[in-house]
Amino acid sequence: MATVVRENIGLLHDKLTVKVSKDDYFPAFDKKLKEYSKTANIPGFRKGMVPAGMIKKMYGSSIFTDEILKTVEKELYNYLNAEKPEIFAQPLPLTNDISQMDINNPSDYEFGFEMGLKPDYALAEVSKAKVTLHKVVATDAMVDEEITRMQIKGGKMTEPETVDNEETVLNFLFTESDKDGTAVEGGASKENSVILKYLTAATQKKFTGKKIGDVVTIQLSKAFDEDKLAMILQDLGFDKDDKDAAKKYFNLEIVKIGLVEKRELDETFFKEIYPGKDIATVDELKASIKEEIQQYWDAQSKNQLQDQLYHYLIDETKMEFPEEFLKRWLQTGGEKPKTAEEAAAEFPGFSNQLKWTLISDKLIQDNKLQVTNEELRDSMKTEIMRYFGTMNLGEDTSWIESYIDRMMKDEKQVDSSYRRLITDKLFNFIETQVKPKEKEVTGEELNGMMHNHHH
Repeated sequence: MATVVRENIGLLHDKLTVKVSKDDYFPAFDKKLKEYSKTANIPGFRKGMVPAGMIKKMYGSSIFTDEILKTVEKELYNYLNAEKPEIFAQPLPLTNDISQMDINNPSDYEFGFEMGLKPDYALAEVSKAKVTLHKVVATDAMVDEEITRMQIKGGKMTEPETVDNEETVLNFLFTESDKDGTAVEGGASKENSVILKYLTAATQKKFTGKKIGDVVTIQLSKAFDEDKLAMILQDLGFDKDDKDAAKKYFNLEIVKIGLVEKRELDETFFKEIYPGKDIATVDELKASIKEEIQQYWDAQSKNQLQDQLYHYLIDETKMEFPEEFLKRWLQTGGEKPKTAEEAAAEFPGFSNQLKWTLISDKLIQDNKLQVTNEELRDSMKTEIMRYFGTMNLGEDTSWIESYIDRMMKDEKQVDSSYRRLITDKLFNFIETQVKPKEKEVTGEELNGMMHNHHH
């Protein structure tokens, strides 16, 4: 009779030894051999009339090995289903020598497997998390900047004869030179577009009134402010922090002059921007844009708060892992095998993901968070409507429900929607457990926080 013996071999790391006797696997082997005799197509013999000895000689060894391994696998999973150990992934086979299996000498065989156990742990108390809700207030300057962007985007490009506006787009031929404007042999040369206002105030004056074909000699570090200088250096093929390159001189020949005529702020433009809203005045436009900007920053603030809560739970919930088992699983459990070195390098990030999975699963289970079919359908409908945007879908939109029916049959689609919704519910719940202090910050400051920690 088959037996399974369990023993500890390390931290949260156990070994299972499955032992099978001849009586466990031989009847299945004998039955399979007879089935082959009835179905095998071998030249010179009628179907079902192949001698058993020939079948055994031709296929016996492989059938014998297969039936032993099937029996071992069956016993292993019978044990796991009965004992229900809390394990990561599936048990991994230890080195087992199948060459010992001899069809002419059936005997008892042992196979070893290792399994990694999930740790016992206590969740960090979310209510004790000291977090800050960083708020950005939508300003009139933000609104004016957005309106200008919209006017330029919807505007018409013109080609004035002379440079007379800071919004002018200049196509320059950059040619490396000395400070007197003499071209450097073998120096850098590239055509690039620059908005006039990107140049320093003193350099802008040098170009005012210039025409196509005019040339002005500049030194990069004096022609561009620091934030724009890095961009220009990269465009010219230098490193953005190259101090020597920043000191170089260039002849800037005007190749093309372009200027966008901004759209007029009238009702026609308002309807193009907000076709679903009845906006008639500039003040109404500003109010609508300000509301949108505030909604955007409120969402960013919420994301950053959730990031703090994520890190609090990860950092303050203490748990151990069967590290050796998991590293071996990383080597063999993926689509592509990894080396021991690759698995070791990947393990820190992998263990954090694993830790968050355990934490989030426990929070979801303990607080009975769930996503209903109706919520899944509503989410998919929202995605469809967002995809089509402001397009006129006509009066008959019954096709949307049929489309959602098809989406609900797509396991990947359902899984993706479920994960997004349950994650939202999880973080919304966690937020109710804390009382963050509020702090007003700039958009740049909040973006910096999001850039440094993004999950």
